[in-house]
Amino acid sequence: MCGVIGIVSHNNVASTIYECLTVLQHRGQDAAGIATCDYRKIALVKDNGLVRDVFNSENVKKLHGNMGIGHTRYPTAGGDNRLESQPFYVNSPYGIVLAHNGNLVNTKQLRKELFEQDRRHINTGSDSEVLLNVLAHELQKNNKISLKADMVFTAIEALNKRCIGGFAVVAMIPGHGIIGFRDPNGIRPLVLGRKKINDSYEYMLASESVALDLHGYELVNDVAPGEAVLIGLDGKLFRQQCSEVKQHTPCIFEFVYFSREDSIIDDISVHKARLRMGETLADKILEDMPDHDIDVVIPIPDTSRTSAIPLAHRLGVKFREGFVKNRYIGRTFIMPGQEERVKSVRRKLNAIDLEFRGKTVLLVDDSIVRGTTSTQIIQMAREAGAKKVYFASAAPPVRYPNVYGIDMPAAKELVAFNRNEDEICEILGADHVFYQTLDDLVSACSDGNKNITKFDTSCFSNEYITEMDKGYLAQLEVNRSDKAKQNLA
Repeated sequence: MCGVIGIVSHNNVASTIYECLTVLQHRGQDAAGIATCDYRKIALVKDNGLVRDVFNSENVKKLHGNMGIGHTRYPTAGGDNRLESQPFYVNSPYGIVLAHNGNLVNTKQLRKELFEQDRRHINTGSDSEVLLNVLAHELQKNNKISLKADMVFTAIEALNKRCIGGFAVVAMIPGHGIIGFRDPNGIRPLVLGRKKINDSYEYMLASESVALDLHGYELVNDVAPGEAVLIGLDGKLFRQQCSEVKQHTPCIFEFVYFSREDSIIDDISVHKARLRMGETLADKILEDMPDHDIDVVIPIPDTSRTSAIPLAHRLGVKFREGFVKNRYIGRTFIMPGQEERVKSVRRKLNAIDLEFRGKTVLLVDDSIVRGTTSTQIIQMAREAGAKKVYFASAAPPVRYPNVYGIDMPAAKELVAFNRNEDEICEILGADHVFYQTLDDLVSACSDGNKNITKFDTSCFSNEYITEMDKGYLAQLEVNRSDKAKQNLA
């Protein structure tokens, strides 16, 4: 999962992109980059690290121009590699800079085609560089110096026929403008915003609407699945459908965990979706344990808080903050290596003893993936004096990898893989574990937009939206294991 941003403005955009990346930091903590263009001259700054660490007053000064793109990187195959930080650049044709959120599932075949047929060299292991070179090749077929909107859309239409997976892309072409496009199933999010300046508009493309809010852009709508957007240097906006219309199936994990709760994605309020998750989860708990002995509901900061509040209300018990979070520790879900994740839980959270002592507590989290964090937190609750510790997940059991841009680990590293709820409970060390049902989760999200009836739920259901290269899942198992990531680090 990554964060992308693209802006065409009347003024220099570097500082605006920087600030927008800070509010998209939750989407990726591995690396960050900004590319701007002063008519024909591209400036690019990128490196490993958080946004605040990569950029400073000196290198931001080099980023001139009234259009630009930005990226926060979250690696889906591990590795601490500066070469894979984005945006990526290719000089032919026109000079294209690209940033990408998502994951292609036919990368192996595309690499072969690019080398044998398109005569293009791929320098990294990133599928984003593959996608950039496919776009560049399709644009080069025009064989014209000038570049018109219809040529861009034709190239993206061809790209959609070649590239399979989940992707939201922003790209910049010097002298022409910013391009944004989304995969035909709309798995990965991309929103369009605008701000009126005098008698014209400035436009922004972003992974989440929260980036628009920061600088007063109004949300126009989401880039539709398979749609492409071109924002010209003169501020003119062009839009066109560039693939056959397929069923819109956004990634449901965006609403469970990744997106900020103040964002609106695909006309669904993340905040309201999480409130509904808490209500349906409470109903599940009352069904499983109608005569429960829960004294207090305590959320695991921060994502689960929105679900925990209505859950406590519906159960008729107290809601309390029982953990203090160190906000200078990153999200443990995306940290490389089991040992590092275990250490980080203790550094990240500290229990308030008086909220636990002598009580039966229900801990609420957004999901349970490896179980590493959950096990540590349950132990912390017991050490703080809890009489019983129940654990509730606002999502169903995560049993399978996600292939469209979220680094769900190898299946065997998932605590729920090939285990029932009693076995999971024993491993976590809880007195009881409650999971949301998949039907209830889908309902909690689709209630925000009745036009969306199906989501990508592959990590829960093992039902993948797209076709995949033969053997892709088996290779993914190898690439995403902790052992592989440690070797790449």
